[in-house]
Amino acid sequence: MAATFGEKVKVTVFGQSHSEAIGCVVDGIPAGLSLDMDAIETLMNRRRPGSANSQADSRTITARRETDQSHIVSGVVEGVTCGAPICAIIENKDQRSKDYSQFKACPRPSHSDYPAFLKYGRDYHDIRGGGQFSGRMTAPLCFAGAVCMQYLAQFGVSVQAKLVRVGGETDPEKFNSVIREAASRGDSVGGVIACTVEGFPGGIGDPIYGALESRLSAVLFAVPAVKGVEFGDGFSLSDAYGSQVNDLYTMDEAGRVVTKTNHNGGILGGISTGMPITLRVAFKPTPSIAMPQTTLDLDKQCEVEQVIGGRHDPCVAVRAVPVVESAVSCVLADYMVQYKGGK
Repeated sequence: MAATFGEKVKVTVFGQSHSEAIGCVVDGIPAGLSLDMDAIETLMNRRRPGSANSQADSRTITARRETDQSHIVSGVVEGVTCGAPICAIIENKDQRSKDYSQFKACPRPSHSDYPAFLKYGRDYHDIRGGGQFSGRMTAPLCFAGAVCMQYLAQFGVSVQAKLVRVGGETDPEKFNSVIREAASRGDSVGGVIACTVEGFPGGIGDPIYGALESRLSAVLFAVPAVKGVEFGDGFSLSDAYGSQVNDLYTMDEAGRVVTKTNHNGGILGGISTGMPITLRVAFKPTPSIAMPQTTLDLDKQCEVEQVIGGRHDPCVAVRAVPVVESAVSCVLADYMVQYKGGK
């Protein structure tokens, strides 16, 4: 299982949805970075359901309640990084494992249950809460991302994301009503998150297989429920003429080379241009729905009707905004450490 990514800044996540704890190791953050623990907690609370800082309507999120308090066990001394790997642990306190026992024989549609059964075998796959495939594993990613954001901030780099589409609706004032309507029927909806990076230097990245888009996409696609990533105008570029979407060069008032437009999202040839990096991430509808569906009973080898209980978000994209920010920040911090020579 590939639970580690990065070259200079390596991020490892560990645990399962219903294990005693989950956590991460961030190796490669230089010594001397003073961490704002309040800022870390604020970002993690944006992902956590039931938090006063969460942007999600309480009626449109899972009923599972976790404090998500991160306990740093290494790499930080009196609030300052010391150069050693930063390890943080987050306890799981609100598991209900009995909700999942039935799915070993009857895999849930569009979940990881069946492919995990093929890979690990019925007796070894931890199906509780989705195990290592669960969206719960984004909590330690958010801790790592919050640390990396603070590293990037000292160089003037900011990463911000927002929810821009829910169930086909683009008016943010209608997002909650769309989700509530789907949830009232026992259904779910997908969503799209847009992310913008300001202040990232040009000339960073590599051509061919080391492309900046490639490495960003690899980590974003590791976020549960992500089914699409596009940069700049993305797929809509395929419907345009070159004369309409070529980003023409000019000079700004400070004498810097910029482009008049940014249809390519700040990356060309796999290398940053110095313009804002823009990308969009598509999340599929939550596969756990309360509507009757058919699946296979692997023991009896016949179709059966299934209604999924438990506690689930009717739209996972709502709480994934800080997750996207975190994934992007981890990748960019990896590049920046190399760019700055580890300083």
